[in-house]
Amino acid sequence: MDSSNRPHGVGADLSGLLLDWYDRAARDLPWRVPPDRSRAGERPDPYRVWLSEVMLQQTTVAAVTGYYLRFLARWPTVADLAAAPDAEVMAEWAGLGYYARARNLLKGARAVAASESAAFPDRYDDLIALPGIGPYTAAAIAAIAFGRPETVVDGNVERVVARLFAVTEPLPKAGGRLRHLAASLTPDKRPGDFAQAMMDLGATVCTHRKPACMICPLGPVCQARALGIAADLPVKAPKPAKAERQGLAYVARRADGALLLETRAERGLLGGTLGFPTTGWTAAPPDPAPPFRADWRQLPGTVRHTFTHFHLTLIVLTADAPPGANPDRGSFRAPPDAPPGSLPTLMRKVHDHAFRNESVVPDAPSPDSLAKTGATDT
Repeated sequence: MDSSNRPHGVGADLSGLLLDWYDRAARDLPWRVPPDRSRAGERPDPYRVWLSEVMLQQTTVAAVTGYYLRFLARWPTVADLAAAPDAEVMAEWAGLGYYARARNLLKGARAVAASESAAFPDRYDDLIALPGIGPYTAAAIAAIAFGRPETVVDGNVERVVARLFAVTEPLPKAGGRLRHLAASLTPDKRPGDFAQAMMDLGATVCTHRKPACMICPLGPVCQARALGIAADLPVKAPKPAKAERQGLAYVARRADGALLLETRAERGLLGGTLGFPTTGWTAAPPDPAPPFRADWRQLPGTVRHTFTHFHLTLIVLTADAPPGANPDRGSFRAPPDAPPGSLPTLMRKVHDHAFRNESVVPDAPSPDSLAKTGATDT
């Protein structure tokens, strides 16, 4: 790139400054080879890099660490994960959100296990051809696990680069320019450590709010710091208001304590996860769709949950399943076979709402009252 577009001193020296800082301040993460061992030539298992990077998408390190360690304990190799039953993987993922990631993990693991080498390829073009692996993840595996000089750009890296170069164009429009600038900084030497250093810098120093510019190793060459606008960058285009949707959830229990649960269709939100039967989630009040005939009773209050693009409000209806109940979808499962912890967060909310309120059974108003019912976070 044209050197006139770089801050003074940014170039080869920047990677050295950042790697020196990383060697002193790298976070201790369970999927990471520490910098002293990395400098000595040790490379991480690409399976561990892939697993951690998929889990970290849209999720924090604090939230991911426990899941990562449990996954690795159950499925220590990509072949182990490839052989795992879908339901067990989805149950282990429960609560982490963005469930398409878990489905894609299984697809990717099975593709790797079925390949001629039964191992991850080491080049970006081959990695991105695997199911569920996009540009970011392919670059991360190639750089961190195989030492390829690929540019890894996540939200932390976008923030660091936007401030370093004082890019005031709003995201997402500025994304292409930020990736180009990040690529201009990626070194041939220790590209994996450089990628992790950029992410660590964004997560711990060049933070979203109140960046610690006085202790930043790149502070002397940061244009945004020089201009006094670091905290204002990157600029993000205003997000549209989230839509509102609504639905009905049906919680049925047999006399032996078994609950009616179904595996949701693989495509769509919460795809492939276990949960209570629901209606569709629509803008207008939904038509009732109970899974079997029974005395369904509406509980007071509602369950409120937010997805990426909309807020959802659910009315919860409960019923005691009569002997011989034959639901048209789902099956009855004893609690040991489907503990609440194996359910995604929304369905845990439904479960908790149902059994916190089960002793209170009011007269059942029409489900059309959903449009008039005040939403309550649960």
